[in-house]
Amino acid sequence: MEVTSQVKWHPLLNDPTRKRTMKPRELGKTMVIDKGLGIHALEDLLQTAGDHMDMLKIGFGTSPLYSTSLLKRKIEMVKEHDIIIYPGGTFLEVAISQGAVDEFFDMAAFLGFNGLEISDGTIELDRSVRSELIRRAKELGYTVITEYGKKCWGSSIEIEDLIETVVIDSELGASLITIEGRESGKGVGIYDEQGGCKDEAIELVLRQVPSKHLLLWEAPHKDQQVHLLNTLGTDIHLGNIAPADLISLEALRRGLRSDTLHLGQETAPSDFNGNWEI
Repeated sequence: MEVTSQVKWHPLLNDPTRKRTMKPRELGKTMVIDKGLGIHALEDLLQTAGDHMDMLKIGFGTSPLYSTSLLKRKIEMVKEHDIIIYPGGTFLEVAISQGAVDEFFDMAAFLGFNGLEISDGTIELDRSVRSELIRRAKELGYTVITEYGKKCWGSSIEIEDLIETVVIDSELGASLITIEGRESGKGVGIYDEQGGCKDEAIELVLRQVPSKHLLLWEAPHKDQQVHLLNTLGTDIHLGNIAPADLISLEALRRGLRSDTLHLGQETAPSDFNGNWEI
């Protein structure tokens, strides 16, 4: 067979699960955390895996550590690939602590961010202030992602508090509510001290939230990603993914790795005879 640039892998080889959708997608979103990518590294990431990334978070409070022109260029590049890009919620917490919220919003607009994360992982934040920040960000046209959970070691999920947070944040316009997992993925939120998933806590959460698709699970480690995808389905939202792990996570979602290959077998057509024409 003559191979041309128009030939593509058969759909069942491209996505054995037959569940992956194209961007902009509503299900199965992936958030990558950027802890210092340079222009060339970001360009490579977007070229090789931009189609598989839905959100990029400029981690923690690192936004002011770039030159303004460099950060502005990064934001432009990411938006060209239909990706939501936003500063880490910790940076807004810094702005709140320093009494510089107006200045934060002004600079976010100047730089061109199209998303904002609102969290209280380190500081205490009144519900009224959290709600006002969500409303303000929505009115300014941002995609709003909020976060539930404290970053301190040993913090756990308070189910009733989480449910209330998910309901109120989503009603105010938050697109997703992130379940805190930090970049370490250990000893916080749904993870025990070794990084294992607390399945009972996850089950309690899913039993009471309006929809599992409102939740973005921070899962920085492969074993966590595998467990959550196998347990909750490949269409869940996952975050705090390292840039180098973006392609491998996409392979997990599609049943293209041994850890999730069975997901493709479950959806395989019964009349498959081993012969396909392209």
